[in-house]
Amino acid sequence: MASVSTAPGHGAAEAAPPRRSGRTRLNAIGLVVAILALAGLIAVPFFVYPVFVMSVLCFALFATAFNLLLGFAGLLSFGHAAFFGGAAYFTAHAVKEWGLEPLTAVLFGTICAGLMGLAVGFLAIRRQGIYFAMVTLALSQMIFFIFLQAPFTHGEDGIQNVPRGHLLGVIDLSNTLNMYYFTLAIFVLGFLAVWRIVHSPYGHVLQAIRENENRAISLGYRVERYKLGAFVMSAAIAGLAGAVKALVFQIATLTDVAWQMSGEVVLMTLLGGMGTILGPSLGAALVITMQNYFATSNVPVTVIIGVIFVLCVLLFRRGIIGEANRLLKR
Repeated sequence: MASVSTAPGHGAAEAAPPRRSGRTRLNAIGLVVAILALAGLIAVPFFVYPVFVMSVLCFALFATAFNLLLGFAGLLSFGHAAFFGGAAYFTAHAVKEWGLEPLTAVLFGTICAGLMGLAVGFLAIRRQGIYFAMVTLALSQMIFFIFLQAPFTHGEDGIQNVPRGHLLGVIDLSNTLNMYYFTLAIFVLGFLAVWRIVHSPYGHVLQAIRENENRAISLGYRVERYKLGAFVMSAAIAGLAGAVKALVFQIATLTDVAWQMSGEVVLMTLLGGMGTILGPSLGAALVITMQNYFATSNVPVTVIIGVIFVLCVLLFRRGIIGEANRLLKR
């Protein structure tokens, strides 16, 4: 009898290692892919126009920040351009008028975006669903008109000729390669921050709130605090992307805070894959590439992007990465 009772346990022990080895193999593959991707990003400015790649990195970080709120907290915001463009304005003004060092100015813009996110989120999280989205849109439009009328933004002209300065007083960011690697470092840090948030216990609670908010409340979680925290972190990281963009293009304009920018980041996230880590970056790369490729042609870019959005909604609602993950699981 003893030998019979121990046999199942022995079989289970034998079955466990393959699962662990399979998980370990997947983690190893993911690590290799990440290293190859980083190596590719380090080498790409020698083969592709660096300013274009920097634009992709800025919008990829913006979409990743937005996905933290939409994909993992289930909150659709139509006002994230306010944080992206607001940080761009604050950073550009700090560098040009106050003479701040670039990294300090970027941190200043990021903090300002986080504070704006705290104010907007405090009001918006009191509503749910479409009402939450409309509140964020309304508040972002208020911010848009504030930047339109504020003296330091120079109205429709924006803040132009923003100097890139010297990073830490040593590295000249007017050199394109130096500016590229600074942008890449910011992107990697922002991306890793989002990855860590998503895979932390806090991130798991956010996903539980997304799936069933009432059940999360019944388990004793302060749902409002979790959602507000996610909103502030998403706004701050979006502001980080906007702050770097102001240095890359040396300008901050009303386009960065307009509601159309909020629509673009929604498209990037849905196209790449909402609720995935890599999806928003891929979606941003595709949208920016199309905008640059068709900019000099007679084909209207907005029509093409609109058609792609419709196809995305109808044919692959999970986005490119989401559908790829589903096929791999099958």
